[in-house]
Amino acid sequence: MRRRVWSSFACREVAEELRLDRPQGRVLAVDWVPSRPERPEGVVIVYDGGILSAGQIGQIVLGDDELAGIRFAAADEVAPLVTPLLARRITACLVAAEAGTVAALENGSPVRG
Repeated sequence: MRRRVWSSFACREVAEELRLDRPQGRVLAVDWVPSRPERPEGVVIVYDGGILSAGQIGQIVLGDDELAGIRFAAADEVAPLVTPLLARRITACLVAAEAGTVAALENGSPVRG
């Protein structure tokens, strides 16, 4: 039941922020992020949003002034566009998507077990 709540939240956020109605995707990563002075520790769950057609991309409308814009980038172009934490998380998600696995992360880095 817990997964359904989280995935519903993710779908609702995509609809709210991009005006896209996307089906529930599978979990790509679970990332525990330690606390920092400006925020408490947390768990980030990343879902696979699928591949968008040109028509779906054309339908994107930014909502609520939370996003300044969007950009599509190749995997090797991501690192300079985001924080090091997000770059690690995105890389792990791309690997998980390709392998059909779920990445267990700590602060964006794979957990070695």
